[in-house]
Amino acid sequence: MRARFLSLTGVTGLLVALIGAVLAVGGADLVWLGGTIYYVVTGLLLIASGVLILLQRPLGFWLYGVVLAFTLVWSLYEVGLDGWALLPRLVAPAVLGLWIAMPWVAGRLRLRAAHRWIGAGVCVALIALVFAAGWMTTAQRWRQNGQIASASAVSNPDFGIAPGDWMYYGRTADGHRYSPLTQISPANVNQLKVAWTFHTGDMPRPGENAHGHEFNFEATPIKVGDTMYLCTPHRDVVALDPVTGDQRWRFHPQNDTRSNIYLACRGVAHATVGPTGDTCSERIISTTADARLFALDARTGQLCPDFGENGYVDLRQGMGVVPPGFHFITSQPMIARGKIILSGWVYDNQTEGEPSGVIRAFDARSGKLAWAWDMGRADPTSPLKPGEIYTRGTPNGWGAYTADDKLGLVYVPMGNATPDYWGAKRRPFDEKYSSAIVALEIDSGRERWHFQTVHHDVWDFDLPIAGSLVDLPDGTPAMVQTTKHGQLFLLDRRDGHPLAAVEEKPVPQGGLPGDRLSPTQPYSVGMPSLTPARLTGADTWGVTPIDQMLCRIKLAGSRNDGLFTPPTRKGSILYPAFDGVIDWQGGAIDPARHLFIANTSYIPFTSKATPHDEAVKKGLIYPWAGWESGQPYPQPPEFANGPQYGTPYEVTVKPWLNALDAPCMRPPWGKMVAIDLSTRQIVWERPVGTTRDMGLFKTHYDLPLPTGIFNIGGSSITAGGLIFVGAYADDYIRAIDERNGKVLWRARLPAGGQATPAVYQGRDGREYIAIAAGGHGGLGTRNGDAVIAYALASK
Repeated sequence: MRARFLSLTGVTGLLVALIGAVLAVGGADLVWLGGTIYYVVTGLLLIASGVLILLQRPLGFWLYGVVLAFTLVWSLYEVGLDGWALLPRLVAPAVLGLWIAMPWVAGRLRLRAAHRWIGAGVCVALIALVFAAGWMTTAQRWRQNGQIASASAVSNPDFGIAPGDWMYYGRTADGHRYSPLTQISPANVNQLKVAWTFHTGDMPRPGENAHGHEFNFEATPIKVGDTMYLCTPHRDVVALDPVTGDQRWRFHPQNDTRSNIYLACRGVAHATVGPTGDTCSERIISTTADARLFALDARTGQLCPDFGENGYVDLRQGMGVVPPGFHFITSQPMIARGKIILSGWVYDNQTEGEPSGVIRAFDARSGKLAWAWDMGRADPTSPLKPGEIYTRGTPNGWGAYTADDKLGLVYVPMGNATPDYWGAKRRPFDEKYSSAIVALEIDSGRERWHFQTVHHDVWDFDLPIAGSLVDLPDGTPAMVQTTKHGQLFLLDRRDGHPLAAVEEKPVPQGGLPGDRLSPTQPYSVGMPSLTPARLTGADTWGVTPIDQMLCRIKLAGSRNDGLFTPPTRKGSILYPAFDGVIDWQGGAIDPARHLFIANTSYIPFTSKATPHDEAVKKGLIYPWAGWESGQPYPQPPEFANGPQYGTPYEVTVKPWLNALDAPCMRPPWGKMVAIDLSTRQIVWERPVGTTRDMGLFKTHYDLPLPTGIFNIGGSSITAGGLIFVGAYADDYIRAIDERNGKVLWRARLPAGGQATPAVYQGRDGREYIAIAAGGHGGLGTRNGDAVIAYALASK
């Protein structure tokens, strides 16, 4: 028995000394980079403590106590009582200290039992302090800055849509995501139950994940009359009974998804083109994975033969060379004044000269081209002549659009000219329209105005969704344009001029050689900023002091100038990055209370630019001579997300995680915010989401720390005073009190709910909340195929 005890003591001493050596060496590197001396000092003390424990000297125990005391003081000095920031600093050292205080270690050091128990008690107290402070930190970050205004009458709340319907991504064409239904309220929301569940049967197929396909079930169902419609990641269209969830029909388009790196369909569109009851008078409009537009009879699911050619329109017309997977549509087409308006997703950041981002409108009955807006042409709406193609490589409008029928305008969010991270060869029209919101006339496609949110965008801060429309209390027709980088622009939707002050401010310079950055960028100073502050060493995070230190070394060795830090050969921290503070989901608006609601996400990324020839040698990309060579496009390795053929650099951009797959930045990682559009102030903000399903090494385990968690997918508001959201990465759908941000109800989902809920009324008079729960490959949540509807119990 004595030999075993000695062995445990010796192993413990060696472990402590080894940890100390790692911290000392890493700490020296950090000091060289200008960082804190804490890790060097702690490492040396741990080496001494470990050696003394190995030699069974009591001083080793007391020296470890000095390390704990020093760590506590340093931690409180650096981050205060921020519990989640304290976790990597204190919990692992305290657990190790608790082990050292046990009889099989400390008992061999000839320490009194009382001393051992005191040491153990101190370690337990430290662990308890961290988690208590963590919960306290979550509560403190619940900011309540004011009261929600009382609801007022809305001049045109439904835009001709029945109160119980949800016809667009945002319910109406204005993008509010606001339902006038009031049956479910803060008083009874905790009584919500599953009304029905439908399984689409559409799941990742063999070999897809292995080839880098990102499977995302992001669909927002639409409900029109007595039928619900949605699409699946592999582009099936399904019609359901909205009260029972029973399938009424299903359409399988003949499309090949094998080349699509991104498998997603965010929804379908509905168009009425003739008298009720006629064949195909009501149509469901959707697209295939290989860029074809099709129209289905909303009653039967059969192709409409008078639309295009046997129900299909080939969107590759006039586009020139379109390799498989390089052009398709992920978001719902916009239906306005009998037109189907769309652009498409382009396989961005691959090469120069990719397919055009042209915006086109097609007649909803015939499928004929009504107009095309091609920014690269002298007359952007002039028809193509025989043999001509639309300008290649232009910014595209891949997100959801909004429209104002009264003004006759459709609002298109523009992406970037390809590729994203090096723009020296961009043309004047690329520079003019990249990352801009563009207002086009619905009838003609002619531009009325545009407003650019980022100049010479080399961060992939393209606009992923058009702004939500709202009439301000003084009657001004406005729009709230969200951005990936957290700036909110309040614009007059008639002419695009800012209603809240916008200032051009100097930004970091000195990006990649050969490129010239814009010296200033527009900041929306008249609206609250959701842009995160520049990261500091104190903001780094991990699970243990070692992985936190490694993150700290990475930060100190990278370029880190905050917002608009450019990609560099040295390596840069991009925060925020292309996944955005607010991504494709945009924000929701309560037009009765003039309240803007958004769920926000905070994920730093790293970027590193590698010269093209060096990238080829390293296997980051493959040799390719470009489109004109006739060589097929070489699909890059899965980890090469920025091959950027035609430029001097390959740019790799990835989430900033450590070796344990833990984030390198301290929580909160996800929030929800409410902004009063009258006062233009944040009225409340709080972290939302837990770590329950985001474990180390991409595992899923039940440890629901309320840190606030990453999210993708939107929220929806009801006149009953509730916000419904399922976007957070812990597999819950939640109901949040619109007045103060308090979570009133939540339900466990079988997979990630990275989709925007729809709110509607069934023929039984009940109010329903429906959400797609199928996960998100990029976020790492569970895949699934469920559509779930919740309602109050029938009376």
